[in-house]
Amino acid sequence: KMDTSPALLLLLTLAFCEYRHGASLQIKVRSPKDISQLRVGQKLELECHTDKNHGASWIRQDRSGTLHFIVFINSISRATFEGNLKTSTRFEASKDSTIHRLAVKSFTPQDQGSYFCVMNFNQMLHFSPGQRAFLPGQQHLPPPQQKTGENFCPHLLPREDLNFFCHIFIWVPLAGACLLLLIALAITIMLCQRKAPHNPLQIHLCSESPALPSGTWMFWQSGEAADNQNTANAR
Repeated sequence: KMDTSPALLLLLTLAFCEYRHGASLQIKVRSPKDISQLRVGQKLELECHTDKNHGASWIRQDRSGTLHFIVFINSISRATFEGNLKTSTRFEASKDSTIHRLAVKSFTPQDQGSYFCVMNFNQMLHFSPGQRAFLPGQQHLPPPQQKTGENFCPHLLPREDLNFFCHIFIWVPLAGACLLLLIALAITIMLCQRKAPHNPLQIHLCSESPALPSGTWMFWQSGEAADNQNTANAR
C-alpha cells in the first residue's frame, strides 16, 4: 500500500546503513625480511596489508604495555609523524594502494616492542595483530618498572587528525539521521495530501459582492452563501 511507503523507505535505508556498518576489515602486519635476528643499527621494515584504501596509523607497544604513536598515513599517502612533523629522523613511512609501509632507519633497544597498524573504518578503530621486534635474547625480559606520577597516556593520532575524526563521528551520523527523517516526513506529507478528501461544505471563494460597494471582498462557505445574499438584498 502506498501509505506504508515512508516507513518502508526508512527501514530499507536503515538496513542498508547497518549492512555497510557491519562490513569487515582485513588487516595484518608482516615484515618482508627476516627479523628474528635483529641487530642494533639494522633497518627494520614492516608492511600493513589491508583490503581498504584508507588512512592508517603505526604504533608501538613496549614491554611495559605503553603505546607510542609513530606516524599517521592518510589516504593520499601523506605522512604525519609524532609532534605533527612531516618528516622523521628515525622513521620512514609510505603508502602504496592498500599497503602501508613503516621503516625504522636504525634499530635501537628503545625501538623494541610489538608494532601495530591501526585503521579507522566505519567509526571503529581496527587493530592488526602485533608484529614483535626484539633484539636476540630480549623477548622475555621483564618490563622496566614505571615511575609513579608520570603520564603514560598514549597518543594514537595527532591532535588535528583526532579532532577531525571526532567531528566526523559526531556530525556524519547526526546529519544522516536528520536527512532520513526529512525524506520520510516529505513523503508522508505528499501521500497525505493526495489521499485527503475534498470537503464540499468548505469552499473558499474570493469575489466582489454585487450588493456592496466596489472594492469590498468577502469569503464565505457554501452553506452560508444564501444567508449572506438575503441580508444584502434586504438592505
